[in-house]
Amino acid sequence: MDRYVFFIIIGFLSGSILYSWLLPKIFCHVDVTKYSRDHNPGTANAMKYAGVGMGSVCLLCDVGKGFVPVFVAAQQLERTGVLFSLLIAAPVAGHAFSPWKKGKGGKAIATAFGVLLALLPYSYVVLILAASYLFFSLVLVINPHRLRTIVSFFVLCAAAYLLKINIFIVYACLLISGIVIIKNLTPEENEAKQWRLLGRKLF
Repeated sequence: MDRYVFFIIIGFLSGSILYSWLLPKIFCHVDVTKYSRDHNPGTANAMKYAGVGMGSVCLLCDVGKGFVPVFVAAQQLERTGVLFSLLIAAPVAGHAFSPWKKGKGGKAIATAFGVLLALLPYSYVVLILAASYLFFSLVLVINPHRLRTIVSFFVLCAAAYLLKINIFIVYACLLISGIVIIKNLTPEENEAKQWRLLGRKLF
């Protein structure tokens, strides 16, 4: 139990480092939370306001900070139990509720991909999430992006349950999805909602 708690703490602290806010501020003198409408310290705003190069570095860091602690833990611990579920979700919680920004962290999408990627080859849930994003970006296109994210994470949970994946990984998916969905609930000002199927507007 002590080792699980250790990795939960390490994962949360790793996730709490907001690279997409910190790196542009240090190297580009840009605070992405002040320039952006949603004030989100995330990868998309780093790309938009600090450039593709810096944004790409931030993306790797945000994915990596979720991947590394979960990957290391998965090699050393039994991949069962509720504590393992909490361990998987810890970096996502750290990013979303970073203590270094008084609990006002990012939307945690990149970090969520990182922690799920770390479960390969034991679980392929990251492929479900990636496929959902691609489907709702290219086939049944949902705008704005925050709604696409909410639907994609709902699909992740439903598919993980229906495919009878390791129940503790299902619990982790529920925790992660709950965090990400909560962080994406607030609409932006003058937000336009649209669903298109193969280019044809549905509503």
